[in-house]
Amino acid sequence: MILEPSRFDRRLIAPMLVGSVLNPINSSMLAVALIPIGAAFGVPPSQTAWLVTGLYIATAVGQPVMGRLVDLFGPRPLYLIATSLVGVAGLLGALAPNLGVLVGSRVLLGLGTSAAYPAAMSLIRSEADRTGMETPAVILSSLSVANQVIAVIGPTLGGLLIGLGGWHLIFTINVPLSVICVVLGSLWLPRRARSRGAGGLDYAGIALFTTTLVSLMLFLMQPQVSRWYVLVLALVLGVAFVVTQLRVVAPFIDLRVLGGNRPLILTYTRQVLAFVGAYSFLYGFTQWLEEARGLSASAAGLLLLPLSLAAVLVTLATGRRAAIRGKLVAGSICLVVAATAQLFVGPSTSIWILAVVGVIAGVPQGLNNLANQTALYQQADPARIGSSAGLLRTCVYVGALISAAANAHFFQHGATTAGLHDMAIFLLVIAGLLVLVTFTQLPE
Repeated sequence: MILEPSRFDRRLIAPMLVGSVLNPINSSMLAVALIPIGAAFGVPPSQTAWLVTGLYIATAVGQPVMGRLVDLFGPRPLYLIATSLVGVAGLLGALAPNLGVLVGSRVLLGLGTSAAYPAAMSLIRSEADRTGMETPAVILSSLSVANQVIAVIGPTLGGLLIGLGGWHLIFTINVPLSVICVVLGSLWLPRRARSRGAGGLDYAGIALFTTTLVSLMLFLMQPQVSRWYVLVLALVLGVAFVVTQLRVVAPFIDLRVLGGNRPLILTYTRQVLAFVGAYSFLYGFTQWLEEARGLSASAAGLLLLPLSLAAVLVTLATGRRAAIRGKLVAGSICLVVAATAQLFVGPSTSIWILAVVGVIAGVPQGLNNLANQTALYQQADPARIGSSAGLLRTCVYVGALISAAANAHFFQHGATTAGLHDMAIFLLVIAGLLVLVTFTQLPE
């Protein structure tokens, strides 16, 4: 079959969408598994939180690294290698004898799931160059659904898998998903793609960025005055990272470009805040449903299904419209409402009211990611679209890291109602900051 040169090659859609599912699904399925895993290994929530943190640190580093490699070598080889690693990580997690090995499998999952999104954005830009046409809005909205909004289905899927065969299945499922990605990628991804970037990897920048994140999370997971030196170390490493990035020719994260692109900086800032809110609700509310409200993992997952549907339907309903401003305003305001609603739930709150709270929380998840992704596509340098897209995903996981630290702090004595309400106050602060940043400069 010969495709018309003026049309977007729709054979690329299947590997792009399936590959992009891997990261958000693995991020969110764990939400309902933290309590069962803690019980299996006899560890408290403050330790199982490292299952969340391990994946997010690996992804925060892996997304821009993979994005840079995509810019240098094209999407096909990175996509195939990384999605193969997902299958290996899934097997390791399913067979893990202790929590340490399980955390290691999550780190591998973070690295393996980091290539699909920057590869997809690179393919979209390549197709736009090849056809001389703007990318169809439906492609970007479909990618948004697969890339992040589909993440809210993760708790429901995770709950069903745990009900069928225990928490091990949320790792095992990565094996068939990995095989599907490798087959689709081998069949349909272009074998040769023009390199958009120049230079190599900034190994010093990668090392400094990684150690800064790790040391910062070591402090935030246990923020005690007696551990002040860990925070000082994180600050010193962070300063060294910034200085290094401003001096090297091809930096890991080009801070000079960010300094001259205020709209892009605001997009990244909105993305961090939006996902601090999204993941704080996802992990905090889900653990509370299981521990304080007394629901099983399967029941908690099913209760979050209305949240999933709300996020997906909002994205599908608004995805065909290229306008960004209305989505950002509505998304930030809905996050305020969701945080406020969380303040008033308790162990006796009826199931249908809890479902309504989930629906309210699903709306901003559907709007914010789609709007910020579209804004980035318009604002980023086309020659570094893979790197820029990877950095947008890094912002998602920086937000997730902050939320993981918040969960470890507010639930250090268990997922209690008091802890949930403290989390709600924290979410109100985050939502207020998002409203402020959103109205600072609204994209068209």
